[in-house]
Amino acid sequence: MTDREKILQLFEQKNGIIKLNEITNRGINKYHLSKLLKTGEVEKLKRGFYMLTNYQLNDYSEISKYIPNGLICLYSAWNYYNLTTYIPHEHHIAIEKKAKIRLPDYPSIKLYYWDKSVLNIGKSSVEINNVLVNIYDLEKSVCDAVKFRNKIGKDLLNEVLNEYLKRSDKNIDKLIKYAKQLRIERILKNYLEVLL
Repeated sequence: MTDREKILQLFEQKNGIIKLNEITNRGINKYHLSKLLKTGEVEKLKRGFYMLTNYQLNDYSEISKYIPNGLICLYSAWNYYNLTTYIPHEHHIAIEKKAKIRLPDYPSIKLYYWDKSVLNIGKSSVEINNVLVNIYDLEKSVCDAVKFRNKIGKDLLNEVLNEYLKRSDKNIDKLIKYAKQLRIERILKNYLEVLL
């Protein structure tokens, strides 16, 4: 078996993603990985991590393994619901405040430790690439944009609110209900009065 074949076999064994040291620890020269990069068969994800080009990346299945009770939130949820054109470079996941999680090197994950009293407000599940993942529903995601408006900035908040208000599946009653639970009802109504 050639070194090229060994590398490709390793990719298959590791579900399409490998670390550079997994190649070098097997005595394979990294030159062969460089050749696969040049031919376009492999692409670099980030420093030390490589993926087969034709591999269908499903980070959410990996995230579910490491953080089974986590919920997709904030930037990742806004992106999922097409509320923003911003594409996050890491996955934003909410977990319970006291949870202890050891994060993997890949995929890149940013954790938010939220109090149990608010963690399950708007909890939902969706199927992404044949994997059922926990995510905040549309209205809770919008409320989070209002709640964290000072951290995310006015431009992103306005984009999220404007895109939400354009949607035919919006539920303003549910949005107000969540806003009451999160103690941001007055702030949300001020924004809605301006935008509606």
